[in-house]
Amino acid sequence: MKFEGSQNYVATDDLRLAVNAALALKRPLLVKGEPGTGKTMLAEEVSQALGMPLLQWHIKSTTKAQQGLYEYDAVSRLRDSQLGEERVKDIHNYIVKGVLWQAFTAPQQVALLIDEIDKADIEFPNDLLRELDRMEFYVYETRQTIQAVHRPLVIITSNNEKDLPDAFLRRCFFHYIKFPEADTMRRIVEVHFPGLKQELLSAALRTFYDIRNLPGLKKRPSTSEFLDWFKLLVADDVSPASLRGKDDTLAIPPAVGALLKNEQDLSLFEKLIYMARHNR
Repeated sequence: MKFEGSQNYVATDDLRLAVNAALALKRPLLVKGEPGTGKTMLAEEVSQALGMPLLQWHIKSTTKAQQGLYEYDAVSRLRDSQLGEERVKDIHNYIVKGVLWQAFTAPQQVALLIDEIDKADIEFPNDLLRELDRMEFYVYETRQTIQAVHRPLVIITSNNEKDLPDAFLRRCFFHYIKFPEADTMRRIVEVHFPGLKQELLSAALRTFYDIRNLPGLKKRPSTSEFLDWFKLLVADDVSPASLRGKDDTLAIPPAVGALLKNEQDLSLFEKLIYMARHNR
């Protein structure tokens, strides 16, 4: 079983190698990269290409590792006992299965996405070490061990907001998704907008990378933001010439709010254009 990419996702050679290495080593694939570079979409496309159901666990700052295993609903059991419910006699009725439990007991191999693991507390990755390594965990309330029927393909994403523990990193195969170069970005756009005007795409790519490479930007525009911006250009039938200023200089393009997302960057952009025009 190998991942060869898909029609809807442009996977570079090193990314395909990383996915297949994680499959061969039977280790989680830890994917880092700038926000908006397609880390979450990778899990969706890999699962579809390999014919695996996808289970997703989106991490928040309040998420605890235990929630991925199971939770014991003691409040519901107390309420049912007060109401004289018959189901209260079986504690299994109050065990809420987490996404790891579902992945471990699935009848076929699944892909498990643990999305944005760096949002959680620093202890969160360490709390999953044993479960991801041994593919089993113990349920104390029912005194049973849940073991993986089929080892899931675990894909973990991180935006690099905080460092992950070394012990956790040792158990993963790591891949960093580099920001795509212009040729790769062109292929990505053509997947989403087949049959588009190449002249417009060339002009849009040039303007986008000129903006992205401006020194001092607080937040550089991402791949997903470029796709949003280009969608607006296509919808409004913007001419390629309107993306540049006089003498082919950089100008403020239409719908620039799709690319620059704060007033500091927009102000910096306007100042740099003003300075460039008056220094000629």
